[in-house]
Amino acid sequence: MSGPHAMILAGGGARRMGGGDKGLLALGGGTVLGQVVARIEPQVTRLALNANGDPARFAALGLPVRPDTIDGQLGPLAGILTAMDWANAQGAASVFTVAGDTPFLPGDLIPRLMLAAEDAPSGMAIATSDGRAHPTCGLWPVGLADDLRRTLQDGTRRLTDWTDKHTAAMAPFPATKPDPFFNINTPDDLVTAREFL
Repeated sequence: MSGPHAMILAGGGARRMGGGDKGLLALGGGTVLGQVVARIEPQVTRLALNANGDPARFAALGLPVRPDTIDGQLGPLAGILTAMDWANAQGAASVFTVAGDTPFLPGDLIPRLMLAAEDAPSGMAIATSDGRAHPTCGLWPVGLADDLRRTLQDGTRRLTDWTDKHTAAMAPFPATKPDPFFNINTPDDLVTAREFL
């Protein structure tokens, strides 16, 4: 199927929230993940969720759920690899990822990442705001999946180590209140997000 494909990365351990699925915490009359879906779904043709464990807990979202395609709970790079493998199986040349704890994503995320990627030899782009990179929110050519798989097998875990190697383009977004890439890591962050909404 043509058109943009995206995957929400929701595989983190939520240690600073006391464990569990922070994406299922209540926010804005729904859940944190529900807010993320509402922001990203209108921008893409196909959307899926990356999460390990029992997929039934996400049934209310109505999205396909894909566990990591590489074993070991290896962090966001494993989620990006999973997104690439999923998109490749759908016949897509690239895939977007967003973090599952970012409820204020911009409505023009996908087109701005696509525009930025045009200037990158690798075709890779990541979002930035207020001088900070947000590498889980990016555009990834599926042709780099084997390279990423080798990178993970070689022990690399930091996402920016891999994106720096491929000179990812930066897609700048204006700093707003709340920041479009504000993410919920702690109970205080959740309180702040509820205040913003």
